[in-house]
Amino acid sequence: MTDITDSEIRIARRRPVTLRDVALEAGVSVATASKALNDQGRMTAETRTRIQETARRLGFRPNSLAQSLLRQRSFTVGLLTNDTYGRFSLPVMAGISDALVDNGVSVFLCNVEDDSRLGQLHVDAMLDKRVDGIIATGKRVDRHLPVDLAQLGIPVIYAFTQPDPGSIAFVSDDEQGAQLAVEHLVGLGRRRIVHVTGPDTFTVVHQRAAAYQAVLRAAGLPLYDVLMGRWSEAWGHEAVARLFGGDGPAPDAVFCGNDQIARGVIDALRERGIRVPEDVGVIGFDNWEIVASASRPPLTTVDMNLVALGREAGLTLLSLVDGKPVEPGIRKLPCRLVVRQSCGHPPPDG
Repeated sequence: MTDITDSEIRIARRRPVTLRDVALEAGVSVATASKALNDQGRMTAETRTRIQETARRLGFRPNSLAQSLLRQRSFTVGLLTNDTYGRFSLPVMAGISDALVDNGVSVFLCNVEDDSRLGQLHVDAMLDKRVDGIIATGKRVDRHLPVDLAQLGIPVIYAFTQPDPGSIAFVSDDEQGAQLAVEHLVGLGRRRIVHVTGPDTFTVVHQRAAAYQAVLRAAGLPLYDVLMGRWSEAWGHEAVARLFGGDGPAPDAVFCGNDQIARGVIDALRERGIRVPEDVGVIGFDNWEIVASASRPPLTTVDMNLVALGREAGLTLLSLVDGKPVEPGIRKLPCRLVVRQSCGHPPPDG
């Protein structure tokens, strides 16, 4: 051992720190240093810790190419998406990246749009780069990416997009999310609850509508026709005109299929002099922060926990890459209700 400082050691070398440098500084063999840094081999905890701390102190960075050759892995994962807008895929990707980066794996992102030829080009490029696996995500849970990911010879995980039969997929539990929303309104004393949602061509529209109706039946409350339209604020305005323009009893709560519809509902109610939440409670779906927080009042909404979903997908892919068995099938992850000010409080006697 010498008395020179770490900075002097780095300046004197003027070259990358090698495994041999770490071994020499820690007073062990190169083989022992390698085993300690890879959490392998038999040695005392004190020795392993000393070697790892020495490596950190010297700024040692493993040779990724050498590690790849040794473990027959590239430590990269391909990520395919057709969500050019990024509303859903960005939080999913954040969770995936969080899981993978924590384990020393890089992400290779490709946007396939809705072009099967482009999708196949990206898959071929990923295979050429010898990615350890692929995660597919998209803008809809009921739409398949325009590319065949079967029989690639590497692990494939689907996250928030329609999977191939017999594959592993992660989706949010839309029925459970809708149940949370409607039960919250019922618990606040709302009794005339309507549901305004998106197009009937979306699977999630029917899943959420079924859960909405089931909660109303269980609570003994009247059932209303589900209003289906566009995923837009304009549709929220139009729905309010239909719901509050007649002579019958007006709703005292509106459960909306997304936050944009809810924003339109709130604005349209305000224009009619109807107070939110005093007269009508409103709940959205998605927890799109830029919309929900900027609503007046701020919007109570369902969060699909897409970051957590992405993280689970990433960790599962790592398990497959490590050779661990994972049962195929679709995993539904629970949603959570984010309570803000658009629903109000329960009545005093509630």
